[in-house]
Amino acid sequence: MSAERIPVFDVQLDENVVEAVADTLRSGWLTLGPRTQEFEAEFAEHLGVPHAIAMSSCTSALHLAYLAAGVGPGDEVIVPGITFVATAAAARYCGAEPVLAEIVGQDDLGIDPEDVRGKITSRTKAICAVHYGGYGAALDELKAICAEHGLALLEDAAHAPDAVAVDGRTMLGTAGLAGAFSFFSNKILSCGEGGLLATRDDEVAAFARSRRSHAMTTGTWDRHRGHSLGYDVVGLGYNYRMDEPRAALLSARLPGLRADIEARRAVTRRYRELLAGQAELELPYTDEEVGRSSCYVMPVMLRDPTLRDPLRTMLAEEHGVQTTVLYPSISQFSAYEASAASLPRCEHAAATQLTLPLYPHLGDERQDRVVEALRASLAQLA
Repeated sequence: MSAERIPVFDVQLDENVVEAVADTLRSGWLTLGPRTQEFEAEFAEHLGVPHAIAMSSCTSALHLAYLAAGVGPGDEVIVPGITFVATAAAARYCGAEPVLAEIVGQDDLGIDPEDVRGKITSRTKAICAVHYGGYGAALDELKAICAEHGLALLEDAAHAPDAVAVDGRTMLGTAGLAGAFSFFSNKILSCGEGGLLATRDDEVAAFARSRRSHAMTTGTWDRHRGHSLGYDVVGLGYNYRMDEPRAALLSARLPGLRADIEARRAVTRRYRELLAGQAELELPYTDEEVGRSSCYVMPVMLRDPTLRDPLRTMLAEEHGVQTTVLYPSISQFSAYEASAASLPRCEHAAATQLTLPLYPHLGDERQDRVVEALRASLAQLA
């Protein structure tokens, strides 16, 4: 193999972005402060919500969202089986138990509202909708279920920083009590490590701002400016703060987010055209949904699960094409076996799913290489 390796994800940072971080380093103030506040205001405006609270990770945002919803010991939170483990783990942080629900199927990896309905008990406190790959979950149905049973709807919008619901207006992550976003290194808007809680609820916002910094009544930046000589601690808090260099990086990258996502949509549409009719594959979601999605990943589903792992090996070793699996079913993790009965749709999706390289600057030449390698490998394995 002599051709350039094609990674599943890649990031390019313009010089103005690097300089924004350098300016922050030169400022001498590195922890939660004015640049974080600026980014929070910018992202809140971007989403159209009054409150955006930057945090150390999406996991910490989920944890505080669950706590703000009143989730506690003995409660249950219904989450999809196909998601990153943090969606379920955050419930356990609260002393609650995640209850795993099915996905819709091979064409839609979002949580199935009908399966959710059947898993509600007297202990259920909240439902968490995961917008897989930046494609919206069934929010209207889930909101109706939550209203009927008096439950909180929370959103794991880790993949969806600029995606909309089926109505074409509601930003994903803003429809429920709170939404959690991720700025992890391989996300669309990334800074290495970081997350954010978005909400329209004043009390949820105040709770999240307090608990992300040890439930202290004032922060280091306030005391640095002489706004307070001391502080009180008003509850059990956590060290979930975002630092200033990461906030500066996000602020500098935010203006280009929509252009990046439009480029992702173009790459996704081209993949769908090139792979249409490939007998061994199913393509989840629809062309119409691509236009509403942030297109975080390009998922394909193999009709024959026995082909998936040898295909990945062949793509990597013979063609230099990296792929990944997004995600294993949480029901198959040893730590979560007691959280669900068998989830055949989730487990089938986990066994058949393959994620192809996708990023704004992938380019036609590399994309053609990926598709040609995929076709050649499938033909060889057939």
